[in-house]
Amino acid sequence: MPQAVHRRLPQLTDTTRLLGGPALTPMALIRAMVLAYQARGMDPSQVLEQAQIPPAQLKNPTASITATQMEVISGAAMRELDDEGLGCFARALPWGSYGLLARASLSSPTLGVALKRWCRHHGLLAPDATLSLEVDGEVASIVLHLHRDRGPMTELCAVSLLRNIHGLASWYVKSRIALLGAQFPYAAPPHAEAYAVLFDGPTRFDAEHAAIHFDARYLSLPVRRDEAAMNQLLQRALPLTVRSYRRDRLLVQRVRQVLASRPQDAHNANDLAALLNTSPRTLHRQLKDEGASLQGLKDEVRRQRATELLLRTKRPIKQVAEAAGFQNEKSFIRAFKGWTGQSPGDWRGE
Repeated sequence: MPQAVHRRLPQLTDTTRLLGGPALTPMALIRAMVLAYQARGMDPSQVLEQAQIPPAQLKNPTASITATQMEVISGAAMRELDDEGLGCFARALPWGSYGLLARASLSSPTLGVALKRWCRHHGLLAPDATLSLEVDGEVASIVLHLHRDRGPMTELCAVSLLRNIHGLASWYVKSRIALLGAQFPYAAPPHAEAYAVLFDGPTRFDAEHAAIHFDARYLSLPVRRDEAAMNQLLQRALPLTVRSYRRDRLLVQRVRQVLASRPQDAHNANDLAALLNTSPRTLHRQLKDEGASLQGLKDEVRRQRATELLLRTKRPIKQVAEAAGFQNEKSFIRAFKGWTGQSPGDWRGE
């Protein structure tokens, strides 16, 4: 996706490098860029050639390109149009606008403050789009309201803006911010399946406005970047993407929360990973990066829940086992003896 905070276009002339990797970015986003060229009476053929996108492919509703191709064409188009908004707004955003926004939020003490500043400053540059940070209980949302109908440009505007701020937020805190879902104010496009790659979690279409949702606890994380890191970011050729960050600094907390709140739905890594919108392999790897293990967390949460129920209630052992997340009483008794050296009944004093 277009990431306007980087400034140097990669010099990729090797077809294998440019076309390597899965082609998952929908061509509809490129068609919107071409419309921006046409609105200014400019010819997009040069940037299409540079990104190795045959003009005939623009008409293919199911066509897609690689992430590298998207980086090349967006970077080239931003410079040629001198508009980092790629024609999405009534007012062009001159080259360097998004770098200015990113730098202006760098001194923020926490991610929450940084996002509020970024959203407010973006409104000064593009008043026909309002971005805001909203918190409802445990869920935080970046909400986008478009104040005028952008027609075929709407998808490019919503997707690029939300991808941009999501990637920047992850960069600020050096953490892969897992999304709980996303929503968009238009009907599901023919390439709707691509949204599973562009955004974590389920995607809802025909919504009142565009938004991404994530755990509100991320907002309290400190901004971990400095001026030197910002200068480096503004010069790097690779796009700023969320998937660059393998570590999720809230993962251990999120795993504990799911194990405690939905013990019967998280018996194994596959079930738990699905609830966290990730893969079992990624779950195990990221927990290892955090110095934790799934089995260790399960034991910790189950033991805490079981001992609490044994102390404070008179529930039968079978019900305690079920409430703690065990599939049967026998496995619970075996685990409890491993933790305490006693059976649940003996430990309770029965």
